[in-house]
Amino acid sequence: QRKFVESGGAYVQPGGSLRLSCETSGFSLEYFAVRWFRQAPGKEREGVSCISIDGGKILYKDFAKGRFTISRDIAKNMLFLQMNSLKPEDTAVYYCYSRKRGSDYWGQGTQVTVSP
Repeated sequence: QRKFVESGGAYVQPGGSLRLSCETSGFSLEYFAVRWFRQAPGKEREGVSCISIDGGKILYKDFAKGRFTISRDIAKNMLFLQMNSLKPEDTAVYYCYSRKRGSDYWGQGTQVTVSP
């Protein structure tokens, strides 16, 4: 069964940093484009960043540019999101996502809370 398991979410003060991890099972990141999404309380889920199958194309939403970095370790089948200069508006549940042959794959999410 293909699935993601996110971790690394925590409570952090504004200006702090977190590194989210996403462990995959049942498939190889080598053959999947993967995205990070987030969902804040009372808001719709939104994209954060994505990385192409070959890793050569990386995109960020405007709010993530310059602060967040997506990366992956193919050998370990792990996806990461390094988040720096965190702001209270970054508070959300962060999810890994991929889509292949019409099927959507989501993790259970990891909670990030940014507050003084």
